[in-house]
Amino acid sequence: LKSCISTEPNTSGSEMEANFVAGDRPTMLVTNDDGIDAPGLRALVSLLVSTNRFHVLVCAPDSEKSAVSHSITWRNALSVKQVDISGATAFAVSGTPADCTSLGISKALFPSVPDLVISGVNMGDNCGYHIVYSGTVAGAREAFFNGIPAVSVSYNWIRGKSNVNDFTLAAKACLPIISAILAEIKTKHYPKNCFLNIDVPTDVVNHKGYRLTRQGKSFVKMGWRQVTSDREGGNVLSTMTMETNSSESTHAKALKNAPLDHLLFKRRVTRVLVGNDYCHTPWRLVSSRARCCFILSELAARCC
Repeated sequence: LKSCISTEPNTSGSEMEANFVAGDRPTMLVTNDDGIDAPGLRALVSLLVSTNRFHVLVCAPDSEKSAVSHSITWRNALSVKQVDISGATAFAVSGTPADCTSLGISKALFPSVPDLVISGVNMGDNCGYHIVYSGTVAGAREAFFNGIPAVSVSYNWIRGKSNVNDFTLAAKACLPIISAILAEIKTKHYPKNCFLNIDVPTDVVNHKGYRLTRQGKSFVKMGWRQVTSDREGGNVLSTMTMETNSSESTHAKALKNAPLDHLLFKRRVTRVLVGNDYCHTPWRLVSSRARCCFILSELAARCC
């Protein structure tokens, strides 16, 4: 991968994309933690579609899911609704970023497994120990756990300085890296013991190129303050704040009010890692609630 990425700024990636012959378009799955309507995800999808070089799939949370880390939905079913995004096949999911990636690569929602999973573009950087909290990074990590190449992308958004157009610039800046990864996947040289976490600087236009680094140890310690408004979430809130325009939803509300045009999916154990071996059981359809509403059963964990 290092040999495929120039250290000089480049926003086209055309040379590396040429590694794919005409008609041989890789499939990309896009997710995030800011929600399917977030400008970062929309900018990334729009860019991928505009190149006419990729099959673009989207499976993303239906609302804000920042800082949920690698949490998953286990006991409840997920409500899934198809969303109109030009040039892509897209679904909004009531679960977490890890849920979205898991569902998106399972072949229960889409007919094939993607060649690459991209999580982002996140509003705000994800450096150091913050990757443990990040839902964006978890979206890529879930693909990595399942042996699928993955990238998480975050833009260092600064309030009062950044604007929504910067997400498009951030996505363009990452295109050469994405293309390099795809080239290595095609030649079967992509390393399978890692995934990439990309942080794009605030001043994207004047970025100085690319650098492969080690994970840092930066960390922002959070405190707590007491509040009085129930609307703010109760008696105690973290002093860490986030910008969001997405509305909050709960699994119970999603399932209770899910229209018939929503799909319902439920987790089950499909693979158990024992040493270096996997036990795999494919997803199966067990019942239907309505013409377009499916429920997948939960299977008890068992070792092979």
